[in-house]
Amino acid sequence: MARTTARTTGTARTARTGGNGPQSLRRVLRREIAGTVGLLTDERDFAAMRRYRTFAFDDHQTYLDQMEALLRSRASQGNHTSVALFDPDEYVTYCVDAGLEPDAVTSRARYTAELAATSPTVPYDGRPLSDLLPDLVAESVRQATWEYATEALAGLGPCPLCDDDRGRLALARATRLLGAVLGSASAGSLHLVCSVGTLPQSLFSVLDAGRREDGAVDVDEGEALELTAVLALGIATRSPGGLVMRTVAPGRPDRVYGWRLRPEGLEPLTAGEVFDAYCTDVTTGEPIAPESDVDYCAPPDLAIEPAARPDHPH
Repeated sequence: MARTTARTTGTARTARTGGNGPQSLRRVLRREIAGTVGLLTDERDFAAMRRYRTFAFDDHQTYLDQMEALLRSRASQGNHTSVALFDPDEYVTYCVDAGLEPDAVTSRARYTAELAATSPTVPYDGRPLSDLLPDLVAESVRQATWEYATEALAGLGPCPLCDDDRGRLALARATRLLGAVLGSASAGSLHLVCSVGTLPQSLFSVLDAGRREDGAVDVDEGEALELTAVLALGIATRSPGGLVMRTVAPGRPDRVYGWRLRPEGLEPLTAGEVFDAYCTDVTTGEPIAPESDVDYCAPPDLAIEPAARPDHPH
């Protein structure tokens, strides 16, 4: 009976794998190996790679079509593939640092493997590349924004009054403020935008969240970390900026409100200021029609104590 059971189990296993020969087993293993593709998303990056003799493509659209066909083929075979942005300038730097020849297929493969470990990726899920690319670009921009903000915070140095690290203190305060903002919102879908006019570049961060009827808040951790870092940098550097919230729930108008960034935290905008911000063309300064079924209003009370001193907000 034991031998019969073993033969039956072996037969079932063979049926599942399509055979038990070396080639069949390798096909099974290939389905368990994840891969990453480095994608040249725009004409400029594509043109930069054409200078390499070992780069086989002359036309960007043909390259994208063939890449999409490859992704579909791997997906049809049960293989998981992630897509990353291939940056030709960073590739050259990588090759110099690693002592590699840039004009080599193996060098591009090694760089792509590095992207899988260090850069944003999105999984290929069967969508056309034209639909997948915006998600990939957004993920890359979010990581770049977070890295810039955190590096800037780390470079602020100690507080002259208490000698504590200014960046760490600003992050702690921004975390409390974001928690208060999310906690004060009504139930529904929440869309937050934080903008900071820092030098040498302005920063912009978006967070989509949801607040349940029981008060629990669901957020994307990566988006929350990015927005917190941007908010902290704006407060710590006394930069002009703001935080705007839009809440959406069935059966009631959308609510839009916001705050102005101040060294001590967030200063509520009046309903009129929110209306003017949303109903004025930023390019021409001309008024534009307000959205229908939208309530431009003052924000709720955050129920968080303001800083004791504006020059020492923590």
